[in-house]
Amino acid sequence: MALHLYKLMNLLPLATFIILNHICNAYSSPANPLTPSHHDIHVQIRKLQELKSSLSQTKPVSSSRLYGVSLYGADPTGKTDSTDAILRAISDAVSEERVGLLMDGISNHGGVQISLEGGIYVISRPMKFPVAGVGNIVIFGGTLKASDNFTSNDYLIDLSTSSSSSNKNYNYEYITLRDIMLDCNYRGGGIRVVNSLRTSIDNCYVTHFTTNGILVQGGHETYIRNSFLGQHITAGGDPHERNFSGTAINLAGNDNAVTDVVIFSAGIGIMVSGQANVISGVHCYNKATGLGGTGVYLKLPGLTQTRIVNSYFDFTGIITEDPVQLHVSGCFFLGDAFILLKSVHGVVNGVNIVDNMFSGSNRGIDIIQLDQKAGAFNNVDQVVVNNNNVKGMNMKATVAKGVTKGNGTLWTVDFNRILVFPRHIKFVQYTLMTSQSNVFPNYVLRNITNNKVFIESNIAVEGTVSVTVDQGLS
Repeated sequence: MALHLYKLMNLLPLATFIILNHICNAYSSPANPLTPSHHDIHVQIRKLQELKSSLSQTKPVSSSRLYGVSLYGADPTGKTDSTDAILRAISDAVSEERVGLLMDGISNHGGVQISLEGGIYVISRPMKFPVAGVGNIVIFGGTLKASDNFTSNDYLIDLSTSSSSSNKNYNYEYITLRDIMLDCNYRGGGIRVVNSLRTSIDNCYVTHFTTNGILVQGGHETYIRNSFLGQHITAGGDPHERNFSGTAINLAGNDNAVTDVVIFSAGIGIMVSGQANVISGVHCYNKATGLGGTGVYLKLPGLTQTRIVNSYFDFTGIITEDPVQLHVSGCFFLGDAFILLKSVHGVVNGVNIVDNMFSGSNRGIDIIQLDQKAGAFNNVDQVVVNNNNVKGMNMKATVAKGVTKGNGTLWTVDFNRILVFPRHIKFVQYTLMTSQSNVFPNYVLRNITNNKVFIESNIAVEGTVSVTVDQGLS
């Protein structure tokens, strides 16, 4: 009996050896005078074999619902293609039936985690969920690199689905992508999120893209934060900067947020064509404005509804088409970076550009510029450009004050140097002050032409005229 158990112990893992030793001692103890039957021994051996099988199984699931991709055969060294292995891990993670729903038609998978285990994995096809209606899943902790035969218009991680596989308004909900580096190998884009709800992209590094680093289409509330994006891995002053292309983040949807993100090389830092998005704490030094680059491009004429706050535009600026409800404040513009208002239908309404800092090289660059090649801005209302501080650039504003002194009947104050819009003064407040005690002139606002204010008195007088104008009042 003891010999038989000894041989069995040599065949089993260490964990089973401890249990076997306990059983052997129990049956051979002098304190136990009972001898087990032959049947009981075989029952115990069968149980031990079942235990051994459970200890050696390869199903990569722990009690915390963690799926490790290497246990499916993914190569963490990046020497062989890991596409199929990672897709099997993703498929297993979403295959188990779940109780309870998030939005209608979206299953709550309980926060199941797919771990890239700190490896570098080469893939030749996008990482996608096998079905729509997936929710509450985390993918984290590694690097995905596109192979040389990766399709050039695809994305390494693709949260989209075919129209035939989903009849719901939203494909996915509460998907978290974090602590991932995506090397697109100049073969397409990094992450695509289509018609999804409450997606979180956190601490991701996306590089070597040719289309978009991150593309958000439709859906609702994708949050991109604490991440780094660049077509080329550089830290500024790259001699090839002129050739940078692609868009780091493309927001073609509503109610999204980009916070605490660095965009270090791309043709366009952030492209916005959806409503009610917020950009905060972003550092754009992707491609200098002088070389044709843009920090943020707001391409939603007539319904912009974008807030850009506390961000750093480093030799890159902002372009906005027919802005309606745009707020830019607390930002720093370095290296002659400026804000360009581009006319499409000549509308600019509900715009606040306030409390920003501009620093330039004394080359006479205006901090606010107009592109009116498609037509003049003829619908200007509720626009406030004010309280910005400027060094080495030309101050521009919609509110201005001017003073002129003279001896006569006509005073002229020219505001063209400061006002943003030509011929759009909507409010004038003026005062004539004189030290002559023996005269009491009548004076009047005679004319406003081309941002020039003309004040005229009925008699000649030596005095000072102070004028305040506003272009943005309703």
